[in-house]
Amino acid sequence: MRLSQRLTQVPPYLFAQLDARKAAVVARGVDVIPLGIGDPDLSTPEPIIAEMRQAVGDPSNHRYPDYKGSLSFRQAAARYMLRRFGVTVDPERELLGLIGAKEGLAHLVWALVDPGDVTLCPDPGYPVYAVHTAFCGGFAYRMPLRAEHGFLPELSRIPTEIVERAKILFLNYPNNPTTAVADLEFFEEAVDFCRRYGIVLCHDNAYAEITYDGYHAPSVLEVQGAKDVAIEFHSLSKPFNMTGWRIGFACGNADAIEALGTVKNNTDSGPFTAVQVAAERALTQSEALVASQVSVYRRRRDRMVEALRAAGIAVQPPRGTIYLWCPVPEGETSEGFAGRLLEEAGVFVTPGTGYGQEGEGFFRISLTCSDDRLEEAARRIAALGSGG
Repeated sequence: MRLSQRLTQVPPYLFAQLDARKAAVVARGVDVIPLGIGDPDLSTPEPIIAEMRQAVGDPSNHRYPDYKGSLSFRQAAARYMLRRFGVTVDPERELLGLIGAKEGLAHLVWALVDPGDVTLCPDPGYPVYAVHTAFCGGFAYRMPLRAEHGFLPELSRIPTEIVERAKILFLNYPNNPTTAVADLEFFEEAVDFCRRYGIVLCHDNAYAEITYDGYHAPSVLEVQGAKDVAIEFHSLSKPFNMTGWRIGFACGNADAIEALGTVKNNTDSGPFTAVQVAAERALTQSEALVASQVSVYRRRRDRMVEALRAAGIAVQPPRGTIYLWCPVPEGETSEGFAGRLLEEAGVFVTPGTGYGQEGEGFFRISLTCSDDRLEEAARRIAALGSGG
């Protein structure tokens, strides 16, 4: 079988590679603590499960779903945007149901990018942005995210010849993997930048609800006039422990929503209606349901930061996401240290270079294990660092 040229140009998916490496170590009988992938270990809240049980039993939900997402789901998402961010979106023209945000992000690239076009992608950043740019024959320009600039891209430093070819600017705050956060002042700069150059601003807001220490993540759509250029993606995966349910939504610029919907109409049949019914409950009760999840992650964050600092790793406590972005010990590389952790300590983390070359010098820990397993991981990391 001969593969398509586009497929041969795309590197293997990061997390598939990591899973294979972990599986090989587990097969040797090693007790591996999995801190690599952000898949919540906590159960989906019971009110959502109860809603799903009832919805699955309704035969009307067994038919093909609405391609755009059911009207009631889109209305619930619109009410959530208004309540949470003070943003008004039209559920008919400015909102679209998704089979998870990942699917929508990928399909947006297919809707907007032609061969030779440029997308502006964060480095380090979620691999889907750049990979689907390559699928479409485009060029992913890597915007460095560096600690000295708060892990925010310096938009003014992007070469003019790149900007003039750019179709999409990808942003993601709270950020995966760096855990950085952004304020409205930065989003105002980004909206002005995209309006000036005719670029679609795509904000991946998957971690908006998982924030700490009094910080509340904004929506880019809070910026005046943002809907002229911006589309924002929301996922129920992380805040409601619904990664396997595959449900999310996009909202914002009506033309971008229509273009994304056209790709989806010709590709999938929309999220299972029963899942949308359950998701309505999640969005309607978001404050109460998310609070308990965030309290768990806050406790884990604090304990893990303390333990890692005691082990000599100068990690900063994040104000958002379910991750820690940790510097590797002096003299180590990201992949080398992550490999040693797995092979010698049985701790599975993600090397920063898995998200781009600017991730060198860091590794990412996911706080999606029980407290005792996280603390055991910290002890193993400390023992490895001391040679014990």
